[in-house]
Order: sequence, then structure tokens, then C-alpha cells
Amino acid sequence: MTISTVMVANRGEIAIRVMKTAKRMGMNTVAVYSEADANAAHVRAADQSVCIGPAPVGQSYLRADVILDAAIRLGVDAVHPGYGFLSENANFAEACAEKGIVFIGPSRRAIEVMGDKARAKRAMIEARVPCVPGYQDDDQSLERLTQAALEIGMPVMVKAAAGGGGRGMRLVHDSSELETAIAMAQSEAQNAFGSSELIIEKAIIEPRHVEIQVFADQHGNVVHLGERDCSIQRRHQKVVEESPCPVMTESLRQQMGKAAVDAAKAVNYVGAGTVEFLLDRDGNFYFLEMNTRLQVEHPVTELVTGLDLVEWQLRVARGESLPLEQADIELFGHAIEVRLYAEDPYSGFLPSTGPIRLFELPDLDGFRVDAGVESGDAVSPFYDSMVAKVMAHGETREDARRVLINGLSQGALLGLPNNRDFLLDILKQDAFTKGEATTAFIGQIYGEQPDKPQVSDTAFLVAALAQYSAERLKAKRQSLGVSPELLDWASTGVAKSLFIYEGEFESTVVRIHASAQGMYRCSVNDTTYQVDEVRIDGNTIALNVDGRTVRACFVAEDAATIHVALDSQSVVCTNTAVLPPGANEEVASGTITAPMHGLILSVEVESGQSVAKGQRLAVLEAMKMQHSITAPVDGSVATVAATSGQQVAAGDILIVIEEQDV
Repeated sequence: MTISTVMVANRGEIAIRVMKTAKRMGMNTVAVYSEADANAAHVRAADQSVCIGPAPVGQSYLRADVILDAAIRLGVDAVHPGYGFLSENANFAEACAEKGIVFIGPSRRAIEVMGDKARAKRAMIEARVPCVPGYQDDDQSLERLTQAALEIGMPVMVKAAAGGGGRGMRLVHDSSELETAIAMAQSEAQNAFGSSELIIEKAIIEPRHVEIQVFADQHGNVVHLGERDCSIQRRHQKVVEESPCPVMTESLRQQMGKAAVDAAKAVNYVGAGTVEFLLDRDGNFYFLEMNTRLQVEHPVTELVTGLDLVEWQLRVARGESLPLEQADIELFGHAIEVRLYAEDPYSGFLPSTGPIRLFELPDLDGFRVDAGVESGDAVSPFYDSMVAKVMAHGETREDARRVLINGLSQGALLGLPNNRDFLLDILKQDAFTKGEATTAFIGQIYGEQPDKPQVSDTAFLVAALAQYSAERLKAKRQSLGVSPELLDWASTGVAKSLFIYEGEFESTVVRIHASAQGMYRCSVNDTTYQVDEVRIDGNTIALNVDGRTVRACFVAEDAATIHVALDSQSVVCTNTAVLPPGANEEVASGTITAPMHGLILSVEVESGQSVAKGQRLAVLEAMKMQHSITAPVDGSVATVAATSGQQVAAGDILIVIEEQDV
């Protein structure tokens, strides 16, 4: 079978990743895009592109009919669905086949069985794959689900039968929480996947999340390519993945590999798939689910096997046999991947949107970046907030960890809140360094959310000297024949500059005194530093602070605000000394605004009602998740501006609370 043109029915980094291999194999590539993605990086990467509708996914990336019409019109031979969107949509797979277009993935039946957690679990029990005790029957009444949970025994996991990514999932420790957890899981599942069906499982406390990469061709050959440990998660969404698993033995790998292969054979699987297991402290493992697509974290396997999994997908889709047999597959070294998200870890991991003013990561040996954005792009409120996957490979786990820390520390994602600093902190934690992390890692180390680190004096110095240098160069350009030696001087003597920085930190005063050509005496509040050798190259600044070399990335938002990434610390500083009076005044504490673009699912208070700090006021759906809007203060509701079913933009006023007098 010949495949000359591949359409990628997806966006972002995975679309770019698939196109890269397809082009290397001599294939033409076609990108699809929504109106919001007209200038997106994946569109720029493709040979051809076609608009498939407005920004909301239901009107674009989930429109199988529109995508297939475009594929036929452009003479596409095969469609690669990536992950998410239509990748595990059985109807889409079937529709492709009916139109004579190759769907790069498994059959309709495999998707249907494995895409439904209840059916999948029943199939795995029949195939004698180890499973977690639980309830996966058709009766979905509240009474039966509650009864099943009580019969299984607390704690339990309430999980959406369809979909994944942590949506429609709740851990319940106490029976009094069951009804609320079931109702919330059903609502979230219905909104995310169009099905409110749930399963109940016994919660395995503090397991490792270990998955096996499987591959099958159209000739009945099935192999596994080793494992990935994906235990570090927040809200059941993976944050860090690695291979091999730190506690894996060859015997255990063979057992889990065989179970994964048996799972694939049970549904006559074809293509790339991942069988996920929970691994307990005693070495017992239990089937969790099978993802019938290429995983986000597939590069981890590529790095330790030296194989291109997208190439394997394309070869299998052409009808070829698997390139290797099980005995030929070997693992080399260690690989670690982190997911770089546009989200604020210090505000409950709230997704963030807006312009990317600077995105830079270094070119290092053993360091790989799969990104879906570039500097100047924007993160849309309509889609998932992951912007890149950053990974490292080394001979040992420690080698890989060090390379990953080094690469992240030298880079920057500036312009909107993101988790770069949080990822660096994870990689430096003792439990991670020792390979001891389980699915409880983030909760145990950080609780509900990590504490925001205190901004270092060095970060303020970098911000001030970058802004000072910019003004210095501006003055030079506006002057005629000024000697460089005079740039740090004014008519009254040595130039002095004052910076009063405001942001998510205490007000900080920085003073710069040019003591000699290229040398500065600087102070941050009451502490004095000697700075020299200031060098700026594009968005990178290097300087010597008290004999210590410092390097950082920065980008100016405007004359007052600068974004800085220094080692493992990113900060936004606004110099209020150059702002007009009143420009930096804050909104009243009782005014609740939308944290991002989204849909108001419910409003749970009314005007005149008394509320307590922390009480839920409304529920906002954005970026595939439901977010509770809570009261920041005690008081009474003065205004309710939001209504259920309303689309809101970031910053829109939702509710105003009249703060209670203390």
C-alpha cells in the first residue's frame, strides 16, 4: 500500500512531530486548523493546510465530517489523528475506512472496547490480565454506584468509563463524600466525553503508574517496547515520565510486557498502543486502561530504544510487518520527560492563556524538545494548555536528570504563567532523585499547591540592569557622536537609576549607580552588590555579581514591565517609578473575575446571599476541565453578573462580594 500524503487531524506539538517523520519518509503533509489557529506553528510546518471551522473544538477539531471532506478534496491517502480529539473515536476510524482513507491507528472494535473502561476491564478479565477489583456494570443509578463503592470498600476511585486525562475522576476516602463525587464525575464526564457512564475501582494507595508501549502489525505480530514510569501526576494528569521505571526488574518487565501483549491480542490490535498498569509496593500490577493511540510521552521510549514510533505507525499503516521482533528490542540508558504547561502551579495549577513573548531552550547533547509553539505565538483558551515536551537522555538516570535540569535552567517560557520553575523543583526533590516517587508524590511534597518561591535579589538585579541597558542604548541611538565612555554619565555626574518593582512579591527598590565604565554599584532594598561585565545578546543577559557569573533570559513587555527567567526562577517585574499615578491600583478584593476564557456551567449564589471565604460561587469550564470559582473573602453577594451557559472572557466580572466588616 502506498501513502504519499498524510493529513494530521490534530494541532500543536503532536501535529508537528508527526509531520517531521512523514516528511523524512518522503510524504506530503496536510495540517488542519481552526480559525483560532490560522497562524499556529503546526500550520507553518505543513506542506498544505485547510481551515476546518471556528475555534471551539466541537466546531473544528472534533468535526470528523469536515475533516474527511477536506481530506478527500486534497487527495489525502491517510489520516494520523495524533492524541486527543478524534484519536480514539471509533466512528472516525470507521468513516475513514469507508472513504478509502487509511486511519493510522487500530480498528473500530479495538477503539470501542478499550475506549470504554467498563468494557475494557471485562475484556481484560476474560483475557486473564490482572485487574483492580471494582464495578463496571451497566446499572448507572446513583443507588447502585453507591452500593458498589460501599461493597468494594473505601477508598475507591470513581472514574469516567470513556476518555481519560483525569477528567471525570474522583478519589473518595469517606462514604459521606460518595454522592457528591459521583455527581461531579458524571457531570465532568458528560461535558468532556458525551457520556456520564462511570466505573468504580478499589483505590490502590500510593502505587506507581507504569505503562507498557505495545506495537502490532496487520499480520498478527505484537511486541512491547519496554515501560514508562508516569507516577508523577497532578489531578491525574502526567507531569513527568521516564524509562526505565526506577524499580523495574527484568523479571517484572517480562511479566508486564506479556500482560500488555496479551491485552493487545485480545482485541486484535493494530498499530501503536499503551497498556497502563498500577504497580504496588509488593510488585503486584493491575490493568488500568489501554490508550489506543500514540501517547504524549512516546519520545521517552524513542530515546531508550533508538526507534521512531511514528515511522513504525506509518509502516504498519502501509501494511508492512513490524521492523523488529521482540528479541531484537533493547533498551539503552535512561530518559526523562517533563510536560511544559501554560498554567500557574502557585494558583491551583490554573491554566493560563495569552501571548508567548519568549520561548527559548538550548541545544544540548542528549536534550530534546517537542514544541507546539514559538516566540510570538499565543496560548489559546480553547485547547489544552501543554505547550511543549522537554526531555533528556543519558547513560544513567542521574545523567538524564542533570541534562534535563541544565536545559530547563538555561531556557525560558516568558509572557504568561507556566510550570517551568515547578518542574525544576520536582527534578531536584530528594524523593525524585532517589527514584522513589509514586502517584502520591505531588500531594506529599506540595499539598494542594506548591508555595511560590521568594524572588531572589539576583532576579531583581537582572531585571533592573536589562531595563537600564535598554534605556542606555535608546539614548545612544537618539544622540549624535556620543562617546561610549559617556553613556553612564549625566550632566550632574555619574548616572543613577531608581527602580521600584511591583508584582507577586513585596515592593522592592533597586538602585543602580554607574561607578565606572561597565561597572555598577547596585542595591536591592538595603543590600549592596558590585556588578560588572554586563553583556546582552538578544534576549540573553550575562553579568558578574560580586564575582559570580549570572546568566538569564529576559523580554520586555513595555517600558515598565520585564519578564525574567533566571536558573529555576521566573518573575515578572513592573517598575512603578515610570508609571503614572494610579496605573497600578488593584481591583477590590471582593470583585471576582473570570481567570480565563470559558463557559459558566453553574452559578451557585444569588444577590444578597451571605458567603464565607472559600465557598464555591460558580463553576467554569475551560481547557477541558471544570474549575470552581470561590469566594476570596467573607461577606454578602452584592452583584451576580454571570449566568449559567454564558461564555466569558478572562477578566470579565462574574460576581461582586461586599466584604464583611471585621
